[in-house]
Formats: sequence, C-alpha cells, structure tokens
Amino acid sequence: MTTTESTLLDPVFAQMAGATTGHAWAIPELTDREKTFLSVVADVCQGTLGLPFETHVRAGLDRGVSTADIRELLRFLSYDCGYHAAAAGLERLAEFETQHGIPHPEAEPLSDDLVSTGPDAAPSPLPAAVRARVGELDGHFLEHFDLQSRMRSGHGPGTLSERERGFASLSVDVHYQTLGETFRTHIGRAVRGGASENDVRAALRFNAQFGVTRAWHGWLALNACFA
Repeated sequence: MTTTESTLLDPVFAQMAGATTGHAWAIPELTDREKTFLSVVADVCQGTLGLPFETHVRAGLDRGVSTADIRELLRFLSYDCGYHAAAAGLERLAEFETQHGIPHPEAEPLSDDLVSTGPDAAPSPLPAAVRARVGELDGHFLEHFDLQSRMRSGHGPGTLSERERGFASLSVDVHYQTLGETFRTHIGRAVRGGASENDVRAALRFNAQFGVTRAWHGWLALNACFA
C-alpha cells in the first residue's frame, strides 16, 4: 500500500503501515521476488484482494516481477490454499492486467499424464515417505495429493524455484495455522531448495506484518522444528 493511499484512509494508519512495511522489506535474506510472492500469498490466504493485492502486484512489477510470475505462483498455491481462493486471486490479477493494458500471458497446457489419475497417470513426484504418510490417512486423499503434485511439478522457464515454493507453502501454513506435519514438510522443501535456517526465519519475519498473533504461533512451531 502506497503512502498516499494509506494517508487517504487514515494518516496515523499511514504512519503505522509505512513503518511496518519498511521494516519488513529491509530484511536482507530474502529477494524482492520472494518478498513479492510472500505478500501475494498473504493476500490470497486472507482474502485481501482489493487495495493490498493491487499494491503488492504493483510493487512486484516495479522490482521486475511480472504478472506471469504471479500467475505461476497462484497456480502453485491452489494446492495448499484451495482452488476457490486461488481462482479469486487469478480473477483479480486478470482484472489488474486488463486495467493496466498488460497482455494475459499464454500458458502451455499440461500433458494428459499430469492431469490423469489411475494407470495413465505419470509417477507421483511426492517423496516416498510423504506418500506413505498421506496413504495412512486415506487412499482417495493420496490420489488427490498425487494429482496435485503432478500438476504443479513443472520446472520450466518462469516457474518457481524449490526455495520459493518452500517459502510460499510454509507461509500458507502460518496464515492458516497448520503448524504441524505440513509446516515441517514445507520447511524441508525450502531447505532442499538451498535456504539456510536463517533464510527460513527471514520468511517468517517478513510474514509478521500480516498478523503478529499468527506469526507468534509460527515462531513457536519453527523454533521447535529447529531445536
């Protein structure tokens, strides 16, 4: 949110928001692209798709993050935040692109084996240990999990890095307070992508601006994970 827009809402709030945003964006361990992604994750998970979402998309564009990059993020998020929430984000992004004369990016369709279940499906990219744990919960849920994992397994040009995927997923956990097994799994994804312990902590530091009570519980879970 820009200073001008915040001031129109409330001048004292503008001071508070400006100080908070400046403190968060000064975190050195995260890239501007990662900070943009984490801001959009917060908007989608919390349903703040008006001024905050537009401001974060604009901030990303100013830092070299395209709407195609954000669209890729929203596709990825559908797994964790739900298709209904991701669809609302995509709808708002399309409106933004239309308003600002940004062409809607073309996307290569997924292959049939990625969108199939059963014998025609590609192998699941899920780690064996994760598949075993999910399978203990419910067989149909495992099929669902495998399908989601296949559909977002691409690593072509413009897709998210493993580190970015880990940061996005663990942030969803913080916003939804799912701070058990999935949180630990997503921390592991970020670490596999090259993030250090302090980098993971930086992602949680950045998320504090989107709700200190959620971040507080995130810190309890994160510190226990790294203990």
